[in-house]
Amino acid sequence: QVQLVESGGGLVQSGGSLRLSCVASGTIFSIKRMGWYRQSPGNERELVATITSGDSTKYADSVKGRFTISRDNAKKTVNLQMNSLKPEDTAVYYCNAAIKRYSSEYDYDYWGQGTQVTVSS
Repeated sequence: QVQLVESGGGLVQSGGSLRLSCVASGTIFSIKRMGWYRQSPGNERELVATITSGDSTKYADSVKGRFTISRDNAKKTVNLQMNSLKPEDTAVYYCNAAIKRYSSEYDYDYWGQGTQVTVSS
């Protein structure tokens, strides 16, 4: 069984910073891609940032220049450094990973439980 556990959410003032972390555990052969998505009330879940095993990154236009995604392959972790936070960044942030549990298996998407980020104006 695979688990993704997030940490680091909270309440911060506009212009402040937060760092989210996510660690994957369980039966894992390889992790192809890790990333962060977010969902605010009344909206669909949207991509924030992703990073591949080769450190290729992708960001939503709304967070470019403010957020930085990184990963530690050995520790099976992905981090999201969020700077210059805005009230519109308020959402539940979900960790996502494309994981192969065995060498003969396809990659499957796994999700964390989510962590709340609230930015006050």
